[in-house]
Amino acid sequence: MILRITVVVIQSRALLGPYRPVPDTRIWVRWDKGKLMKMKRRESMFAIAGAACSLFHPSFDTGFHRGHSIGLAGESGWVKYEGNPVLGGEYGTCFDVCVLREGNKFRMWVSWRPKQSVALTESADGIRWSAPEIVLGPRLKTGWEDDINRPVVVRHEDRYHMWYTGQANGRSAIGYATSADGRNWTRQSDRPVLQPSAGWEGTAVMCPHAMWDFQNRIWKLWYSAGEQYEPNAVGYATSRDGLRWAKYAANPVMTPDPRHDWEKDRVTAAQIIQRNGWYYSFYIGFRDVDHAQIGLARSKDGITRWIRHAGNPIVRPTPGGWDADACYKPYAVLAQGRWMLWYNGRHNSLEQIGLVLHGGDSLGFTPAL
Repeated sequence: MILRITVVVIQSRALLGPYRPVPDTRIWVRWDKGKLMKMKRRESMFAIAGAACSLFHPSFDTGFHRGHSIGLAGESGWVKYEGNPVLGGEYGTCFDVCVLREGNKFRMWVSWRPKQSVALTESADGIRWSAPEIVLGPRLKTGWEDDINRPVVVRHEDRYHMWYTGQANGRSAIGYATSADGRNWTRQSDRPVLQPSAGWEGTAVMCPHAMWDFQNRIWKLWYSAGEQYEPNAVGYATSRDGLRWAKYAANPVMTPDPRHDWEKDRVTAAQIIQRNGWYYSFYIGFRDVDHAQIGLARSKDGITRWIRHAGNPIVRPTPGGWDADACYKPYAVLAQGRWMLWYNGRHNSLEQIGLVLHGGDSLGFTPAL
């Protein structure tokens, strides 16, 4: 029997332009009477050799099967910007951001560890950012806000609304502030608006993500809870006024999936986007407490039956790179016909902000088996 394989190399330029990401070179492998397959160049020779072995020896399991592509880094279509990191360096550790696209500029609220504060930085292109400016700092007198970080900012009607994490004495809780301009903030309470109360929440409630539900006229909040160093799972709560929250009775709503090694330990810090009848969750998955990657899932109601993306993790550490140890806290924005996702990568103890791009307005979601 003769195996005939046609290999075509395609250099994708779909994402090139002002953002100049690393070109996405892919290999298409066509079986003589099979399906066109797509994979990265470096895996192609392994796939071809493995495919041949699997034809002659069906017991030889390569993971390469007709009609299915190998689970590869970048298979989901997310491409790292080649000039990463885009923020950090001279400013020290910058982490856990929230980004809004407003008119012709991007505004990023960033956790600035050396200052124990939330800072604001702005950019025309999402790559070159202004020097961070502290907009919400610690407040020692309350006893729970020695360190301020992990904000989410929502612009609703004529105001900006921020929920943020306050930390002190080995505990974390969530506070609430509002602003007319996104720069000058007024706290709405001296006490946390959300803090640990259920057993699974441990000593920490943090990493808020909020959205306004126009139909039901309520705030929806997803938050992480559990251990202080890295929380363990994602919970859900609702509120009429942003101050008084009702936690979902069946929390947590997102938990680790033990079937997938990369997220078997814990899942945290979900950004939720409502789009085309689905709630999409960009989240962090941990294989252990020190190693993290970014995944994508979706649910019809944003609470139950989360379906993982087949290409997970969509953002992975680059061996030997600035994000070699972990990729944390995603925040994605659809801008100018493409998705832009910022995240904090870590190498040793330094965290900096990087950018990942996805061409087109579709997330190309393929459910995992």
